[in-house]
Amino acid sequence: MKSGEGVIFMLKCLLVSYVLTAGLLLLLALMLYRFGLKENIVNICIIAIYVIVTFLSGMMAGKRAGSRRFLWGLVMGVLYFVVLAAVSLAVNRSLQDVANNFVTVFLLCAGSGMLGGMVS
Repeated sequence: MKSGEGVIFMLKCLLVSYVLTAGLLLLLALMLYRFGLKENIVNICIIAIYVIVTFLSGMMAGKRAGSRRFLWGLVMGVLYFVVLAAVSLAVNRSLQDVANNFVTVFLLCAGSGMLGGMVS
């Protein structure tokens, strides 16, 4: 895989990941509205969405890469987290909201992306 093709493929994977994230978060919002879910259940569902989406993007990257799949899955998980943190910082305008779960969300995204790469 050429480096230019690899970068474009990674960007496509990220785009698919965020479209899937948006769809799942909209579904969660509908369920919150419809069933009046508690805050702790919504937080668990948000984390589960991050894990599922990064796992799937790691699988996509691992299948395409062929060799060193775990590394490509890890890269996808980290890229997903970087974009997530950047958007969160842009919206919240402070590090405090992001810093509360920064390490946990990073480890979940990186780990599930790497696992997705290994499984592919």
